[in-house]
Amino acid sequence: MNEKSKLMNAFAAEQFAAWELHLYLDTHCSDKTAMRLYEKHSARAMELKEEYESKFGPITSSAGECCRWVKEPWPWEKGG
Repeated sequence: MNEKSKLMNAFAAEQFAAWELHLYLDTHCSDKTAMRLYEKHSARAMELKEEYESKFGPITSSAGECCRWVKEPWPWEKGG
């Protein structure tokens, strides 16, 4: 697995953990341990997102660099 895939997988895992904790906290808002874990995973997801975007470009079109996608070849134009 290349660096780009590893970084995306790590980001997705942290984002998933943060979302699951967010859902849990909807019904267990007084759970301080869960809140700390949510904050930890949210912060780590943000760090990984920033690292990914600095190395490989935006993850979503709302990341501010959507024009980059127009300038570079589409995945199917790059060849095998």
